[in-house]
Amino acid sequence: MTTLHETAYPHLKPDPTERELADLYTPTEAERALVAGVGKRPLPRVAALIHLKVFQRLGYFLALADVPQVIREHVAQHAGVPRAPALADLKRFEASGSRMVVFTALRRHLNVKPLNPAGYAWLDVVADTAAETKHAVADIINVMLEELVHHRYELPAFSTLDRMAFRAREKSNNQHFSAIAGQLTSQTKALIDGLLKTVTGESTSPWQMLKREPKRPTNKETRTYIQHIRRLQHLVELLPKPEVPVPKLKQFRLLARALNATEMAELKPQKRYALAVIFIRAQHAQSLDDAADLFIRLMQNLENNARQKLLSFQQERVHKTDMLVGQLKDILGAYQLDGTDTQRVEAISTTLVAEVDELLNECEQHLAYAGRNHLPFLLQPYKMVRAQLLNCIDIASPKASSEDLVVERLMEALSKLRDNRADTVPLDMLGLSEDTDLRWMSAQWKKLVLVKPEGKGRVEAVRRRYFELAVMHAVKDDLKSGDLFIKFGERYDDYREQLVDDETFERELGDYGQVTGIETDPCSFVSKLKSSMAQRAIEIDASFPENAHAEIVDGRLILRKPPRSDIVEAAARIDGMITERMEAASIVDVMIDTERWLDLHKLFRPLAGTDSRLEDLRMRVITTLFCYGCNLGPVQTAKSIKGLSRRQISWLNLKYVSEDLLDKAIVKVINAYNKFELPGYWGTGKHASADGTKWNLYEQNLLSEHHIRYGGYGGIGYYHVSDKFIALFSHFISCGTYEGIHILDGLMSNESDIRPDTIHGDTQAQSYPVFALAHLLGIQLMPRIRGIQDLKFHRPQAGAVYHNINALFSDVIDWQLIELHLPAMLRVAVSIKTGKITPSAILRRLGTYSRKNKLYFAFVELGKVIRTMFLLSYIGDVGLRKVIHAETNKSEQFNGFAGWSFFGGEGVIAENIRHEQRKVIKYNHLVANMIILHNVVGMTRVLRELRDEGTEITPEILGGLAPFRTAHINRFGDYTLDFRRKIGRLDFEVTIIPMES
Repeated sequence: MTTLHETAYPHLKPDPTERELADLYTPTEAERALVAGVGKRPLPRVAALIHLKVFQRLGYFLALADVPQVIREHVAQHAGVPRAPALADLKRFEASGSRMVVFTALRRHLNVKPLNPAGYAWLDVVADTAAETKHAVADIINVMLEELVHHRYELPAFSTLDRMAFRAREKSNNQHFSAIAGQLTSQTKALIDGLLKTVTGESTSPWQMLKREPKRPTNKETRTYIQHIRRLQHLVELLPKPEVPVPKLKQFRLLARALNATEMAELKPQKRYALAVIFIRAQHAQSLDDAADLFIRLMQNLENNARQKLLSFQQERVHKTDMLVGQLKDILGAYQLDGTDTQRVEAISTTLVAEVDELLNECEQHLAYAGRNHLPFLLQPYKMVRAQLLNCIDIASPKASSEDLVVERLMEALSKLRDNRADTVPLDMLGLSEDTDLRWMSAQWKKLVLVKPEGKGRVEAVRRRYFELAVMHAVKDDLKSGDLFIKFGERYDDYREQLVDDETFERELGDYGQVTGIETDPCSFVSKLKSSMAQRAIEIDASFPENAHAEIVDGRLILRKPPRSDIVEAAARIDGMITERMEAASIVDVMIDTERWLDLHKLFRPLAGTDSRLEDLRMRVITTLFCYGCNLGPVQTAKSIKGLSRRQISWLNLKYVSEDLLDKAIVKVINAYNKFELPGYWGTGKHASADGTKWNLYEQNLLSEHHIRYGGYGGIGYYHVSDKFIALFSHFISCGTYEGIHILDGLMSNESDIRPDTIHGDTQAQSYPVFALAHLLGIQLMPRIRGIQDLKFHRPQAGAVYHNINALFSDVIDWQLIELHLPAMLRVAVSIKTGKITPSAILRRLGTYSRKNKLYFAFVELGKVIRTMFLLSYIGDVGLRKVIHAETNKSEQFNGFAGWSFFGGEGVIAENIRHEQRKVIKYNHLVANMIILHNVVGMTRVLRELRDEGTEITPEILGGLAPFRTAHINRFGDYTLDFRRKIGRLDFEVTIIPMES
């Protein structure tokens, strides 16, 4: 059974504060007059007032005996009666017929009605509808509560709602299971059953092998994983596409992934077959994305190796280059001699240090790699991975997302060349045209790829290997930009299919404009934005001479660092006193305290949706948080905390914990933290900063990459940290991912009580599309700017000239382009607002240059406007730069604090499965937030003590503190020196292998 505390079902606090009693339970004059008509005696009047005030709080009538005594006494005190009725008298009233008379009068006054048979039938429909998109019973109950309140119904008993919600969920699930299983043939069912049986001689079932994920993309691993994808493709061809709402589909997928072959076999047939279909199709979709990731990674490895070889080659040829330059100098010197042309030629010939053909060959080699041209070095290593690259393209089968089908024709040509080993291939054989199919090539590629008769004229053939490389390079870029999509994929699917339809767009556009304050009419949008941009430029230009922190020297902008706001001496002194007085605790004690305050264990239930049968759930949850949040791992945790085995710890993580449930726990901690006074001195909650930090990984997984800046293999933990110091959002991405594409996700998915509308980021947040999308979502993007002298400022209109800052500006904004494509951009923003697609899913496509996507160019142009306006404010307002610097520092501080709490396993995430890696980041995020909350509780206690002792505590002092405190926390446990323990003596005569006599 779902517990009341898991839902929004209202209940009374057993110990309300004086303020709560006064605000919530004090009857008004009108209410006292109302109950005076119910009964003349004090008892019915007091009973009616208690029921009235409690109903106003709860939405249902509660037995008077269950109302906390402090509330009963408070109401009676303000009821105008000389003496409060005794509890026995109230119980007697409850048993009388007068009780129903009071209820009828109060319902009439409150304009509510109890549920009758028609009402229960209506509520069943509400529950059935909610169950189509909700999986947790608590979530279904919450929807029912909203509808009951909206339609002015008295809330029924919680147990009634729980039964109805559970029944609705089971009904919905069974309908989906039945629909999916009913489409399967007996042969397909037998095939699924076969996946659940381990073949004799094998240690792993086929079901478990379906969960396989790609390891480090070596040639052998790539070939093996491609075979795995082909097996999945074969299975998917036999399975129907389930028509299940996305939230349920996600939950069913989690459940299937958590079940092993034995547990799957024990399920009812319809549920077993349905979960198998859903999971196999999900794994296939992910494997298609993996094929694209493998392809991109292999191509990037080729290019990186080629660039390294180019550098080595250039270093090795330095002496050759010096020789050729010296030779040129000698030739020019000989040419300058006085004399006839014949004499000059003779003089030149005497300067030659080698044969002419040899010198020409050296010149050709030098020119082939001039201009950092690494392309020729791709050829040799390409031979080793050609088959894998072709297989990846064949499996993913990318399609064009625009009307430009050139790359599709090029991929068809690649397919024709699979078994071809010729050095050159006629263009006609490939079915390609020079004019329509090869214009996209750069000059460097054309020089290597195209074959012309005697070096000029029309192209007759292509050099096969270079042609294949050029096409694969184009495929890689188009996959990253979204110009190519993968049908049935997830991350590389066609984002246009995820956008709202025309009807929804028109219906939601008005509300979107009101919420964001953005003009939805293209003409008005452009006019208003153009005016604001021009006005901003004029204001900054006028105030620039008085700006002591910025100047333009030789056309380049120079910004001086804002003055440092050092913590006052008093704040530093108070900070030291807090450190001395904070109560020492182990990190496990910190987690126990926080969990008991918030009952976090109640959030974690079996992923199957059944009731938990664990009697020690609280201990198991805390142990699991310690295990994965601090990175000890199940084995070491079982050694450190007695009473649980490593299997029990890992079992709870697999069966009870998902990313969504960890997010709910994180939100609960954030909301509790936000209720304290102290965080209010650190920020308003309207700002957040986003930053990534590297987490070490083993190399044996696809997500692990070598990080150029930090070195070593790993992934990026990406966090959004509130200006109140607590982290709101976390995500795990690969090192090669552009961090800026995830900067808006945290704000759009944030469900906590802290609601920022301004986001600060590192330099990766400077891109034009990010600025544009943030503006359309009503988010102020204010990143830290480095290298501002190299950034472009754009003029609002041609002919706009500024007296002081004119040197900063270059191109003019193309307002016509923005106006033309604004409806398409607004459709993207509305789709994000309605939850159809995430900002990162769009920015993943728009963050990479596209020569075909018109929407990309529109977002870039709008981004130029928004970024220019921000840069103008950035140079004109030193206070803004200080805020940005302070907020981004909070992210960096949190990164260090999270790393401090992740002390086990030498800081290396041992998990090689991607969803488990993401869970580890969430675990650590939750543990770090729990410690921050615990620290604020302790700091509040110490500060109150200091205040009571007469120490001056001011808002400025409190603003200079931070909750990232570690000195009082013991991470490594308590160790006992036990000299009474008996030990054996040293025996040097013991032998391992007896010596032969």
